Amino acid sequence: MDSEGKAYLFAMATVLMWSTVATAFKLSLNYLTPVELLLYSSLTSLLSLYLMVILSGRWRDFLTAFRRSLRHAPLLGLLNPALYYLALFYAYSLLPAQEAQPLNQTWVIIMAILSVFILHQRLSFKGLLSILISFAGVYVISVRGEVLSFHLSSPPGVVLALSSALIWSLYWLYSVRWEESPTIKLSLNFTFGMMYVLPVSLIMGAGLPSEGGMVGGVYVGLVEMGVTYVLWLKALTLSSRTSRVGHLIYLVPPLSLILIHYVAGEEIYPSTLVGLALILGGILLRRYWEGSLSS
Repeated sequence: MDSEGKAYLFAMATVLMWSTVATAFKLSLNYLTPVELLLYSSLTSLLSLYLMVILSGRWRDFLTAFRRSLRHAPLLGLLNPALYYLALFYAYSLLPAQEAQPLNQTWVIIMAILSVFILHQRLSFKGLLSILISFAGVYVISVRGEVLSFHLSSPPGVVLALSSALIWSLYWLYSVRWEESPTIKLSLNFTFGMMYVLPVSLIMGAGLPSEGGMVGGVYVGLVEMGVTYVLWLKALTLSSRTSRVGHLIYLVPPLSLILIHYVAGEEIYPSTLVGLALILGGILLRRYWEGSLSS
């Protein structure tokens, strides 16, 4: 198999795994509180990342990067995993998975807005139109299709889901100039992130997990937070057409809905399908107008 074929294989494996995480969040929260899920999944991810660093013979590089990153890594570790996943898991505890997942996907659009203020990028009329289309989808999902009612299905849940998207956007924008290898960067994120996660877990009285909770925490830590990022970056590295491989990521939301329905047992609302189509449509339109769909 040539490198392009391997790239698509790694990418599809990652897409399939990421498609399971919304269902995994919802099922895990039957056994764990959001804080407990944050604790055990973050710890699993941290240990798996350390193992990858050791097996790749880059432990000394990690220690060097640790000392070099002391000025900015604590802030990035606060954003991801601490604040991001705390907001996300609480959103999933308050909303159906079919609503929390697409609302969280708006980070792409939120990042475009923040780029205007943080990176001083220009926002064109077409870019603004694509953002409005996506946020129309957010509104449809948030009111469950009753667009004239202006009544949110769960105001705290919607705010938390959109807050998680905001936090993720800030993390990516502030880490864009952090020049470390992806595995070391993630390892540092979770190393510093645990400095916040552990005290919060103690204050909130996180307990020992049941068997189901442990399985959920380990699964989320490996599939959502750790191994999949390495596989995804491997796919992008192997491919000579990274944009085409990257577009496979848009298969995650519809595949997630299938699992949410058949595994988590949620009845999918028509408003979720309409809202998701608007959110993804706005994102894809923006990329098309920017010319990134043609490569």
